[in-house]
Amino acid sequence: MLSKPIFSALAPLVMLPLTTACSPSQPTPQPKADSAPGASTEPAPATPTAPQPPPTTDTHAPPKPGTTKTFTDWTVGCDNGLRCTLGSLLPDASIGEDTITLNLTRDPGSVASGGGTVSLAIETRNDQAATKRPPASFTVDGKPIALRDAAALAAAIANAQSLKILDANGATLATVSLKGAAAALRYIDAQQGRAGSTDAIVAKGPAPSRAPTPALPVIAAVAPSGSAAKLTPAQIATMRKRGTCDLGNFPPGADPELFAPEVHALGGGKSLAILPCSTGAYNLIGALFIIDGAKITPAETDAPSGFEETGADSGTRVRSVVNGSFENGILTSYAKARGLGDCGVIQGFVWDGTRLRLSEQSEMGECRGNIDYITTWRAKVVR
Repeated sequence: MLSKPIFSALAPLVMLPLTTACSPSQPTPQPKADSAPGASTEPAPATPTAPQPPPTTDTHAPPKPGTTKTFTDWTVGCDNGLRCTLGSLLPDASIGEDTITLNLTRDPGSVASGGGTVSLAIETRNDQAATKRPPASFTVDGKPIALRDAAALAAAIANAQSLKILDANGATLATVSLKGAAAALRYIDAQQGRAGSTDAIVAKGPAPSRAPTPALPVIAAVAPSGSAAKLTPAQIATMRKRGTCDLGNFPPGADPELFAPEVHALGGGKSLAILPCSTGAYNLIGALFIIDGAKITPAETDAPSGFEETGADSGTRVRSVVNGSFENGILTSYAKARGLGDCGVIQGFVWDGTRLRLSEQSEMGECRGNIDYITTWRAKVVR
């Protein structure tokens, strides 16, 4: 699972166990979905397909991350496996204050076949009060809902006006806007092939669910082994020249450790070098090179990495990562669109012996307080 190392020193995300998906026996009125500018048309439903056995060898599938879409005060997105998440957004005026956001995620597949599970994550890391008084329950239009009942919460907000998050004493920690929640849930129903079926949350109908469960692509990755290469000053100078990574890109008096390259063994005698190339207030861009003995080549990726498709500098073909790290065989990039970290892209890449392959991508396109990014691409990594 892709990690988010930039938050490692902060209070943990309140992750709640999975609950059963919305039961067909729970009648849910079909409300008129909230609308958003430019979102007047219904998305095309997914085409039901028969379950396929998961592949065990590299499928060589080109990465095609899903997109995110905003409905007023909620943003939503689905990945290539049709796992979909909707996340609450704060009013623009609330940014910078103590805040709580929440994400609801629904797995693909029909309830009858064990799919369609709904799960909940409450994000409290930007809310000081919640560190002392953690969330304990909800009320939706005044009706109490248990903290762990994600399915009931999803069904309730589909046709409601008010959502409150309460502490153990019943005091309100946060009031979450429900403007756009119904439209976001309807979007998920359509994307997962549930519209018009008993499994839908909003777009309910009498039809039995035929929601598909697409198989994830497989990446055959090399397990890291061996020792990392020891770079010479001449090799470092060559990489700086090829990546246009001038030391003048760094502020005067900056810690020299900031521009020392990281080198990690990949296996097969090759190493990955992450060369600091430039820095901003909250982003450090690192150019990527493969070291094979005396040979130095720019690393290849199968998807855009970091901020630019063209790499560390628009005038070079050298790829880059932002706030990059390499751990347990995964190269992570976390490109923050602003310092709060409530928008940007997080990526994970693995080495297949030839190039770096995108194994997971999460993103948040709205800079409105939600730092729990939505996954838009997943692959199964086998080593």
